[in-house]
Amino acid sequence: MKSEVTKFILAGILGTVVMTVIMLVAPHMGMPKMAPWKLLAGAMNVPIAVGWILHFIMGILFALFYGYVFAPKVAISNLFFKGIAFGIMALILAQIGMKVMGLLFEIPPMDGSMPMRLLAMLIGHVVFGVVTVKVIGK
Repeated sequence: MKSEVTKFILAGILGTVVMTVIMLVAPHMGMPKMAPWKLLAGAMNVPIAVGWILHFIMGILFALFYGYVFAPKVAISNLFFKGIAFGIMALILAQIGMKVMGLLFEIPPMDGSMPMRLLAMLIGHVVFGVVTVKVIGK
């Protein structure tokens, strides 16, 4: 049990690291600038370090959700496709979370057009999902 939790946490961290690297490179490929750590910090009026910590905590929570809820219920045997499905689900949940956060805090404006932001968010979350699923392996 303990090693399973550790594996899920590691998967969340690695998935978040890879997703973050993509976010940092995205503006150099014509995508909008994305920095959820700045968005979180700005919305809650906390230091940027707290935004970074929250960004990684969310990645870990999503990985735990995958391991305990999503993986046992979704009957996709191909881990790549399961990762894509999980990434899309993570994107939807993240957007719901952003809407709720927008009701509680004033969210700073985001860069880029809505279609480009959605494409960039989709790519980032799908990569997060695939990395997380590959690390967990189920």
